[in-house]
Amino acid sequence: MGLLEQINSDIKSAMKAKERERLEALRAVKTAFTMEMTKTGVKDIENDDALKIIQRLVKQRKDSASTFSAGGREDLAEKELLELSFLEVYLPAQLSDADLTTAVQGIITKTGASSMKDMGKVMGLASKELTGKADGKAIADKVKELLS
Repeated sequence: MGLLEQINSDIKSAMKAKERERLEALRAVKTAFTMEMTKTGVKDIENDDALKIIQRLVKQRKDSASTFSAGGREDLAEKELLELSFLEVYLPAQLSDADLTTAVQGIITKTGASSMKDMGKVMGLASKELTGKADGKAIADKVKELLS
């Protein structure tokens, strides 16, 4: 079962259970999927693309929650964090710091990178291999740390 079908199924179960907040978060995901399918002209969305969309939505929720907290709007920050918790269920388990270091070190070895000049080469491969398993900023920070 693809992510789109899983989201549709979960929307139905949230409707039946009258879980308003969860339903709202899942509908946002479905809307993002529909917009992507319309933009690209495809009938179905691949799981890799779906994961990228969900990651983008998770990042938006985190950014919004921190902005609301900084502005003293804890009620809105809590709403964003609640939606975030509903979305993170669909992402694969995130790599620990040690696992991320090992993975990035392997990619650096594979590409033969030796200095910061090679960061683009390493980031290109790391982004593809670690999609969904680690945040892009965390990957970039780790690459910088290991190459410097």
